[in-house]
Amino acid sequence: MGIRNVLRIGHPALRKCATEVPDDWFGSERLQQLIDDLFDTKSACSGAGLAAPQIDEPWRIFVIGMGHNPRYPDADPLPERVLINPVIKAIGNEVITGWEGCLSVPGLRGEVKRWQRIHLKWQDREGAFHTEELKDFHARVVQHEKDHLDGVLFPDRLTIPLAFGFTDELQVHGRIPELSI
Repeated sequence: MGIRNVLRIGHPALRKCATEVPDDWFGSERLQQLIDDLFDTKSACSGAGLAAPQIDEPWRIFVIGMGHNPRYPDADPLPERVLINPVIKAIGNEVITGWEGCLSVPGLRGEVKRWQRIHLKWQDREGAFHTEELKDFHARVVQHEKDHLDGVLFPDRLTIPLAFGFTDELQVHGRIPELSI
C-alpha cells in the first residue's frame, strides 16, 4: 500500500485502545506490509514516529526513527525501529517538559510533561522480546507513540491550556524555535 492517510484529531479511531498484535502475525507478510506502510507514511510526513491507529489500523504497533528532521531541528537522531506490543514503566519520578507536535494534530504544538527516563519492553517483527532504558527525547517519542495505542493524544496531556497553539504563531512569538518546514 505504501503511504497511507494519517487520521486527524476528531476521528473516532484515534480514541480507541488498540489490540495486541497476535502471535501468528509475527514473521508474516501481513505484519511486514503494515510495518512498511508505517515507515513509508512516517517518512513522507517527516514524522519522528507513527502508530498504527493513526493510519486506521487497530494494532499495538508503532515505528520510530529519524535522522535530521526539520520538524525537530534540535533533536538528536533516533534509530529506526519497530515496537510491537510495547510496555513502558517510568524509571524514577523525574519528568521533563517539552513541546510536542503530532501528525494527527497538524499545525499545532503543545507543552507536555513526560517521564525523563523509561524502561521499555517490546517485541520485534519476528516476535522476539527486547528491553531497553531510554531517556530524554527518545523516551518522549516512545511515550507519545505509546499513548496513541491507548487512545490518548498529546493535547490530553498539556501542562496548561495556554501552552498550546498553532506552530507558526508560537514561533512568531518566541515560544518555540523556528522549524525548517
